[in-house]
Amino acid sequence: MLFNSYIFLLLFLPLVIVGYFSLNHFKLYRLAMIFVLIMSLWFYGYFNAYYLLIMIASIVMNYVAYKYINKYKDRIVIKRTIAATAIVINVAALFYFKYYDFFIENINALFKTDFTLMHIVLPLGISFFTFQQLSFVIDSYKGDVPQYNIIDYACFVTYFPQLVAGPIVTHDELVPQFEDKSKKSFRWDNFSKGLFAFTLGLSKKVLIADMMGNAVNWGYANLYELDSINALIVTLCYTIQIYFDFSGYSDMAIGMGKMMNIDLPLNFNSPYKALTINDFWNRWHMTLTRFFKKYIYIPLGGNRKGVFRTYLNMMIVYLISGIWHGANWTFIFWGVCHGLFCIISRHNKIRLDKLHPVLNWIITFSFVNLMWIFFRADSIGDAVYIIQVIAGGNISGGIHPELVNSFLSAEWNIISYAISIVREYNHLILIGYIILSLIATLGMKNVYERVQTLKPKFSTTMMISVLLTLCIMSFSGVSTFLYFNF
Repeated sequence: MLFNSYIFLLLFLPLVIVGYFSLNHFKLYRLAMIFVLIMSLWFYGYFNAYYLLIMIASIVMNYVAYKYINKYKDRIVIKRTIAATAIVINVAALFYFKYYDFFIENINALFKTDFTLMHIVLPLGISFFTFQQLSFVIDSYKGDVPQYNIIDYACFVTYFPQLVAGPIVTHDELVPQFEDKSKKSFRWDNFSKGLFAFTLGLSKKVLIADMMGNAVNWGYANLYELDSINALIVTLCYTIQIYFDFSGYSDMAIGMGKMMNIDLPLNFNSPYKALTINDFWNRWHMTLTRFFKKYIYIPLGGNRKGVFRTYLNMMIVYLISGIWHGANWTFIFWGVCHGLFCIISRHNKIRLDKLHPVLNWIITFSFVNLMWIFFRADSIGDAVYIIQVIAGGNISGGIHPELVNSFLSAEWNIISYAISIVREYNHLILIGYIILSLIATLGMKNVYERVQTLKPKFSTTMMISVLLTLCIMSFSGVSTFLYFNF
């Protein structure tokens, strides 16, 4: 089920909120959590019940491992064996569903074999709920997890606001809130803040990211029709699309949690304002960065074993990050390049600190834009071609009409056909959207910052009402969130 759909917004979300607080009102706290669990499972299995079976099997396996780790907590060998087995099963399942065909394709290409591809359907959000459960198993092995019942654990894994695209929460961030009776009563102040964050996040997705995505899809489907200007526009459109798509999802997740008095961790903190690549990764997908640091970088030795090991550990983390994002050499290359640039930036930190902040920002933002080309392209060859086109300076005659037409939404087309003068300047709408979107990412507070100081105002209420109405009217062009694919 998608956040940006009629059934979610007009049925599922109201039903969850009313049902959850109604049950809590009558002190049916356990039943309320069971209700949230059932609704979360419905949310996940809405499009494909097959996904649901995989998730339930994963939950049961990891919970059983947790119980036996606790049972044998004083017998190190047994406890270690159980934890290691659970980790291997989690990673193996992730490999099978996400990377098996990619692995076989490369084996066939390298050794001229003819192994059959499985064409496996990737379960939504498997990378997210697998990492979440890996953290739980590892923390259980370390003795950092108290006694949880199966309902609380299952809710921790399946809680619908963050289920399929993060944030990747830890047990201590979520389960204690489920058990906190002070959070069981409906609160108008939290609901209003949550609705504010949800609506702005939905607006980012529907009114900006999806429109940019239309232009991006056309551009990458018609690479050989692009000149330098059009290739650059397509590249900038993707830079904006992925920003507002992921930022929008993160805002909506935080907003829905807030409506239910649940505080989810910040996962997206204006990353395009970053002055260095390391700062970028402290702002983009923050909980994934935290996971890699806590469960991979530090166990490898972090920065405690000399310069060479520090750089090696950093490269391993970014290589894994690239692999985590998808089964394609483009993601691996993207991850390796980010790792190299982080190492270079760390090695030259003193020199970079002496540069003007604007210059540092230009270097960082340009690099991120360049790497997004590889992130979006179907192959490294396609990415290199786009870069060559941009660098070639070949301008054949303005913005391609089909690029403009693909960008314009149905609403804009209605205006365009009604007012002829608008039709003559449709390309300016695209350029204006790009410029205003970049200004918004760099010059405005993010939604999380605004929620902290939000006060009831008539103007704010009207703005949210208008935006929510516009979004609902635009659901005919509904699309999934980009991070659903990861």
